[in-house]
Amino acid sequence: MLQFLASVFLLLLTPGPGVLSLAGVGAAFGRNAGLNYMLGLLIGTNLVALAVITGLAAIVMSVPWLRTVLLIASTCYLLWLAFRIAMAGSKIGFIDAPRKPGLSDGIMLQAINPKAYVVNTALFTGFPFANQTLIVETLTKFLVINIIWIAIHLLWLAAGVMLQSMALSPSTQRKINIAMAIAMLVVVVLAASSAFTAT
Repeated sequence: MLQFLASVFLLLLTPGPGVLSLAGVGAAFGRNAGLNYMLGLLIGTNLVALAVITGLAAIVMSVPWLRTVLLIASTCYLLWLAFRIAMAGSKIGFIDAPRKPGLSDGIMLQAINPKAYVVNTALFTGFPFANQTLIVETLTKFLVINIIWIAIHLLWLAAGVMLQSMALSPSTQRKINIAMAIAMLVVVVLAASSAFTAT
């Protein structure tokens, strides 16, 4: 169980499109908009987990052309987000949105987020609990993952809201944008390479 807890924490703590965009919503639109978007991310990540557990994701991904199309589409979208972050210049703008991203935006992002599939597959197919039935183990994993997920995402949202109130120099803001873009690129490359090697 300790190994599972450590893995959940480390896998969820690494920056991905969800937390980076959540921090951006917090920085651009404030706490309430961020909480609404975060709820969408939470629903989305649990839908992805259900798809992984029920085998729906495996069925969809077993069709080679469909898997390739989905992987290319999600990778392109995430690379575009990383580009927009890097090009935000001296204004902190994890994402530059013309309107407040909401519940449906969070759900849609998780649906195409390769990291969500990789993390859920790793956590639900690995780390068996001794002396527990599959259903008890699965429900326990859902509970633990969601508790840690919520805590980590609240921290990222708080960081975004805090950045909104800080008077950072243009140079510092530019460096933050570039660092976040690089972090997202690393996540995209790792998720995409993992998906390709699984084929």
